[in-house]
Parts: sequence; structure tokens; C-alpha cells
Amino acid sequence: MADAVKVSNSSTGSHRTALLGAMFLMATSAIGPGFITQTTVFTVQLGAAFAFAILASILVDIAVQLNVWRVIGITGLRAQEIGNKVLPGIGWVLAALVFIGGLVFNIGNIAGTGLGLNAMMGLEPKIGGAISAVIAILIFLSKRAGMALDRIVVLLGAIMILLMLYVAIVAAPPVGEALKNMIFPEEVNFLVITTLIGGTVGGYITYAGAHRMIDSGVKGEAAVKDITNTSILSILITGLMRVLLFLAIFGVVAGGVTLTSNNMAAEAFGQAAGEIGTRMFGVVLWAAALTSVIGAAYTSISFVTSHNTSERKRNLLTVIFIAFCAVVYLFLGQAPQVLLIFAGAFNGLILPVGFGVLLYAAWRRRDLLNGYKYPAWLLIIGVLAWLLTVFLAWNSLAGIGALFK
Repeated sequence: MADAVKVSNSSTGSHRTALLGAMFLMATSAIGPGFITQTTVFTVQLGAAFAFAILASILVDIAVQLNVWRVIGITGLRAQEIGNKVLPGIGWVLAALVFIGGLVFNIGNIAGTGLGLNAMMGLEPKIGGAISAVIAILIFLSKRAGMALDRIVVLLGAIMILLMLYVAIVAAPPVGEALKNMIFPEEVNFLVITTLIGGTVGGYITYAGAHRMIDSGVKGEAAVKDITNTSILSILITGLMRVLLFLAIFGVVAGGVTLTSNNMAAEAFGQAAGEIGTRMFGVVLWAAALTSVIGAAYTSISFVTSHNTSERKRNLLTVIFIAFCAVVYLFLGQAPQVLLIFAGAFNGLILPVGFGVLLYAAWRRRDLLNGYKYPAWLLIIGVLAWLLTVFLAWNSLAGIGALFK
């Protein structure tokens, strides 16, 4: 295993930063503008019972991400490279799906940064979107782009957690009721659960952290402990963000406030903490959108390049990707609705295809794993989660069908 990178417990500062960056890249990619909107709408719709949907999505996340990080980390190969070795050509199909979906959703992410700066500082959304795109571009133009990326997503992720924690405390939600519904829900809505899972595990999000990890040099059987710990922590961070956002909104709804505006999430933060709450919502939305811009761009480009591509070339391609999305946003003002539906359907298809390929590699291709014996329990929970992703994919096809009615 000459290509394995040995990682000791006495990790260097740069090594820890790389793992933290991979963790937060996955977590913050999963918490984008769309997720914030979804969480608000579903909390208003279901109340405390939404806690069960959050728990279900976290459990599926665990089954998916533990397997994705383990297979990619042990092989040291990107998902599309593994795909092409399992079934020639399937990797490029997966790459095309991720790239197209990432391109469309990134236009929406840039729009989210504009709305965030508007709520935070009153900036015109297009100006805010342009400024945010420039910030993202500067990160990838930096001489130490990898370290800059890792630090910015960790910083923004920490800011999001602290602000959501503050609003959740001020909103004073009935935590006991939420905990009870997490285990014994008053209502179970499978459509909400599948929508939440598709939006937080689908598309590029599945691979963002794992690809960043191997690009940082953490790979091979010798690094299996770091791979496992990092994947678990990334899921816990994502789960914490989801729970805090839910509690912040739930506290307002449970207090008897009826959210009626076009931007219910901003209204909820304002109701909980006044004018400063609205500004805080702007910061959270901007941070969520900017980290999603970075995550979508980084991961999409990682799917159309190989591990042999130089870091400079990857960064320049990422800059072009972000710039293109920004120009489209400035001309259109948002991602076209039809394209978002298509991209959403793509996201639903990506998960069972890509995840299925990785599970097959774990099950039948020990040569790709360099002889590593894959844990049977991990494969079993992975297969159970994969069956659910097939169901999600079938539902996502309805999105394409609706366009032609």
C-alpha cells in the first residue's frame, strides 16, 4: 500500500485543519438556502413532529456517509474513478449528473448569498451575489487555496452554529415536546422525510467531504481511524445544525406566532430576537449559501478532473465554474425553475447510482481496496440505505415527468 498515507495520533496542525475542512465542507454543503427554506416550511406544517423526520434523515446520513467516506478514503480514488473501474463509463455518467446538478444549484446558491447580504446589510441582492462570488473566487485563487478553503468553511460553519444556538435559546422552544416527537411522533409524513433526505444527502453533497479528505492526502488503510472519526463528526455537525435551526423555528411557531411572509425563516428569526434576529438570519443565510457555493464548485470540478490533475488547474477550473454561475445569476436573477426541477431530479438519481457503485466496490472489488477487509455490518446498513435511495430516485423522476404535463 505504497499510496497509503500514514496518519498518527499526533497529527500536525495542517493535518487537523484538513480534516476539519473536510468535515465542515460536507456539513455546510448540506445546510444551504434550500434546506433553510425546507426546514422552516416543514416545521410550520408539522410542528414538533418534524423532529422525527430530522432524526430519520440523520440515521440515513450515517449509513450513507460512513460507507462513502470509507470506500473513497481506503481506495484513495474519487467516486467517478471508482465507478469507471467497476463498470467502464458509469463514472462519467455519474460525473455528468453531479456537474450539471451542481451548476444549476450553484446559481441558486449565489442567489442565496445575495438574499443573505440583503437581510444582513440591506445590499441589493445582485450586488450581494456578485460580491460573494468574488469572495469565493479569491479563495480558490489564493496561493494556499486548500488551506484557505478549509479555514473559511470551518469559520463560517462555527458562526452558523453559534447564531442558530443563540436564536434557538431566545425562541425558548418546548424541547421536551420535540424530544418526545423525535421517538414517538404525533404525525409521520414520508414525503417530508424523503424530501429532507434527498436535499441533504443527494447530489454533490454525498461526496464533498470525502473528496476533500483524499485531496488533503488522508487516504489508505493506515488512515482508517481518521476516516471513520471524520465521517462521524461531519454527520454530527450536520445533525446539530439541523436540530438548532428546527428548534429556533419551532420555538416561534409553538409560541403561537403565525408565519405568513414570503420569507418565513427571516420572519421567524425576527420574531424570536427582533431586528438583531433578522440581521442574524442574514448572516446565517449568507454563510450557508457561500459555503454551498464553495462546496458545489469544489465537488463538481472534482468530478470532471482526476487525482492526477494539478491543484492549480483544478482551482482555475473551479474559478471559471463559479464565475459562470455568477454571470448567469446576474442576468437571470435566479436559477430558472424548470432547471431547478431537472437538477433536483438529477440529485435523486445520483445517490443510488453513485452509492450503489461504491457499495459494489466494497463488496466485490477488494483489489481496489488494496486487500482491505470491508466490515460486513457497514455493508449491510449501506445496502438498507441504498434501497431507500432507490425509492427516492423513483420519486424524483416525477419531477421530470411534471415538466412535460
